[in-house]
Amino acid sequence: MRAIDAGVLICHECHQLNRLQSDAGKQFCSRCGGRLHARRPNSLVRTWALLLTAAILYIPANLLPIMTVKSLGKGQSDTIMSGVIELVNYGMLPIAAVVFIASILVPTFKLVGIGLLLYSVQRHQPMSARQRILMYRFIEWIGRWSMLDIFVIAILVAVVNFGSLASIEPGAGAVAFASVVILTMLAALTFDPRLIWDNTDSDDDHE
Repeated sequence: MRAIDAGVLICHECHQLNRLQSDAGKQFCSRCGGRLHARRPNSLVRTWALLLTAAILYIPANLLPIMTVKSLGKGQSDTIMSGVIELVNYGMLPIAAVVFIASILVPTFKLVGIGLLLYSVQRHQPMSARQRILMYRFIEWIGRWSMLDIFVIAILVAVVNFGSLASIEPGAGAVAFASVVILTMLAALTFDPRLIWDNTDSDDDHE
């Protein structure tokens, strides 16, 4: 049984459980005073908007240089994939694998995974609710690791700065990639997982 069927609403701000008042037009949390909703308003629309924006930025994030390494006046720009290939060529296979998983596989999985969740909820696909919620929790948990590349670049830019001898500068690809990571994290937050447990007649958002 769902909480809404039992006449219980949860506050999105403080997570206080409140008894549903059917005769009240608008209801507010008894602890913090926040507005209560059975489901997050416009959850699917907001999640789709964030997801599509992230998908568009994912293209320049992989095509544009993510950083430029300058040594003795000469600079070499690398995209995420070319950086992975360089690590492989230098024999740094474990590091190359970590960068590839964190910067290529994880963002791709998040984009595809959130898209599948949205599609399955809206189109009433036969995928079970348990499978959907496990996918959602995994996407929410793994999202933070996508920032690995950005953290590494930030550290390198701060540490490797020897003037004309050697320096590292972030590229436009780093900005696009950071935007993709942030947008996908926001998309996972705006998606209301309770929609997964709704029956096929109530998959849409409610106020």
